[in-house]
Amino acid sequence: MNHTGAGRADPRPVLAVVVVLLLWASAFIGIRAVAGQLSPGPLALGRLAVAAAVLSLLVGRERLRGRRLPLPRGRGWWPVLGYGVLWFAGYTVVLNAAEHHLDAGTAALLVNVGPLLVAMAAGLLFGEGFPRPLVIGMLVAFAGVLVIALGGVGAHSDGLGIVLGLVTAVLYAGGVLTQKVALARPVADGGTDALTATWLGAVIGTVATLPFAPAAVGEYARASTGAVLAVVYLGVFPTAVAFTLWAYALRRTSAGRTATSTLAVPAIVVLLSWLLLHEVPTGWAVVGGVLALGGVAISRRRGAAATAAPPAAPLPETPLAPPGPAAPVRPADRG
Repeated sequence: MNHTGAGRADPRPVLAVVVVLLLWASAFIGIRAVAGQLSPGPLALGRLAVAAAVLSLLVGRERLRGRRLPLPRGRGWWPVLGYGVLWFAGYTVVLNAAEHHLDAGTAALLVNVGPLLVAMAAGLLFGEGFPRPLVIGMLVAFAGVLVIALGGVGAHSDGLGIVLGLVTAVLYAGGVLTQKVALARPVADGGTDALTATWLGAVIGTVATLPFAPAAVGEYARASTGAVLAVVYLGVFPTAVAFTLWAYALRRTSAGRTATSTLAVPAIVVLLSWLLLHEVPTGWAVVGGVLALGGVAISRRRGAAATAAPPAAPLPETPLAPPGPAAPVRPADRG
């Protein structure tokens, strides 16, 4: 815990986390709000292009301060390209598509299963094992997903949206795991650091979504000013600003406590969706979501023996996509 003055706790890291959670939650709302004017691909392209531009400014600022930002070399590029395509591009496009068929709250509940998928894959691929809390958490979380799948269809959601929400969680997990590989590679051996990796991910994601550019030209020309400003907001605040604040908080407080706080994101999304969009998940979706998030929380009770990955940055609504038990503790996110 960081302190100021005569032993007093510094409130700034806590305030930073609160702002990050609100920004990540707002991403789900923004995506849902513009769904009627922008299709998934053009929305992803616009958001990623704005994010890449803002992160380029952050990278430029670091260069002016004399900091050398290491670019990957040789085989170090492959995992960077992988998560840029899977996470920044694929995740963003599929999440946008999911929110054409789901209310924002149900989408957030489904996407937040992603960290548990990361933990499962890490147990299999990285030898991190399957401690009892992880196994119990998996069973509880997947029971919650089953409840959402069977009872989540309602006035603002359909079966296709639920499937797309789960695909989004899988893409999140794949992106996190490939980023973990990228950040585990030493800089001296062709690896890179978290800020550079996040910037490159946004740039790669923008390039990967360029095939949507022809459609984007027409859609943005027809879109309202409010919709265009919403896309700019998604790129600047839930992505670039949230990344910077999350990194600030992680440097000054407990990583585990900070990461666990992201479980609040779906609840914030449900509240904002009700207040701003007048949409709420079905009762069964809420029950399933509580089970799913409870399972994720149980799975994180892994103790100090859990392997920690280098800091990284998530997509805002997960956030970003919030960090999971075996995910890089970041940035996320989890929007």
